[in-house]
Amino acid sequence: MTTEQPSEYAPEHTPRLPWSELVPDVYRAMVRLDTAARRGLDPKLLELVKIRASQLNRCALCVDMHSKDALAQGESVERIIQLSAWEESEHFYTEKELAALGLTEAVTVLTDGFVPDAVYERAAEHFGETELAQLIAAITVINAWNRFGVTCRLVPGHYTPGQHG
Repeated sequence: MTTEQPSEYAPEHTPRLPWSELVPDVYRAMVRLDTAARRGLDPKLLELVKIRASQLNRCALCVDMHSKDALAQGESVERIIQLSAWEESEHFYTEKELAALGLTEAVTVLTDGFVPDAVYERAAEHFGETELAQLIAAITVINAWNRFGVTCRLVPGHYTPGQHG
């Protein structure tokens, strides 16, 4: 789905590097890792986590992609919009989603150099060990995707749900 822009909008930037074409083995390995990391996780929760990590990392391509995927799965526009201020909008989310969002922020930002015990314990209250390990894997993988997207300045606005694994 290409977003048509009025002529007064700024032009799209040019990507720096087509990394997935230059290192296709790495790209395919990332796709396999992403597939493995999502197993057993609720798809809507997973998209909320991916959107929030992508917002924090300022990855426009991934915010675009995962917002569209969430909408295609029936997520509400309101809940997607509120993600950037989820701590002030907790009433839009379940306790399990809030725990996942808190863990997402802690793993993504790592400002203190570690994930605080309280954040981890809150997540552990809502996720079994295997599901928690899957969630940590999914958060780690979206952070890796974000770093490719941001570093290579990949362009948002051209993604259609169903284009990736």
